Amino acid sequence: MKDEIQVSEQADQSPATAEPLDPGHYETTAQLPASLPLFPLPGALVFAREVLPLNIFEPRYLAMVDEVLAHNRVIGIIQPLESDAETDEPQLQSVGCAARLVSFQETTDNRYLLSLRGVCRFDLLEELPPGKGGFRAARVDYSRFAFDLKPSEDAGRINRKELLAVVKKYLDRNHMDANWDMIRQTPDESLINYLCMVSPFGVRERQALLEAETLANRTDMMIALAEMLLAQDQDDQTPVH
Repeated sequence: MKDEIQVSEQADQSPATAEPLDPGHYETTAQLPASLPLFPLPGALVFAREVLPLNIFEPRYLAMVDEVLAHNRVIGIIQPLESDAETDEPQLQSVGCAARLVSFQETTDNRYLLSLRGVCRFDLLEELPPGKGGFRAARVDYSRFAFDLKPSEDAGRINRKELLAVVKKYLDRNHMDANWDMIRQTPDESLINYLCMVSPFGVRERQALLEAETLANRTDMMIALAEMLLAQDQDDQTPVH
């Protein structure tokens, strides 16, 4: 898996000159494919309605993109198990998120720059034989997360004040800045999901954030994890006499 991390990594930003694709609109999970090509990548998260940029240049994942462009444009983003992340064929987490390819650009050095928009989380039921080109695929079940297809009902009811306070404390501790005007204008659902996607947490913590059932649950978990990280950093900086 180590090679895959190096050759199939998240792009720094969405490609500015990418060709836009039809984002699609799904009313029910029945409209989503029952099987998906899988893109396993430690630390990669995407949530419904959020965008994940990717830079693809490993041959089997280039083949995967070719396949989805010719069909339904939906890819399963999933993390490997933390204990297996460095192996060539890691075991996978039981939950991932289906994402639709909404922007595509092919570069002169044979890479693909993609933007994927999250659609709905899924339970992984069983892996299928590898797709043409060697990429992994699986049969999935969306039913437990069907509510992902609509904006969260928790929007406007999360503990936004405490969330932003702990984010500011983390940024200050690490001498980082942020566009607070933009943050204040960002809707609750986009704010918490984006923070989860760019958080400094490990595979296990990020997976827990993905699997949190509701936006409120995810917010509370994000606050707790951030406070634990701040406390750990404080302990690490305490002089030993």
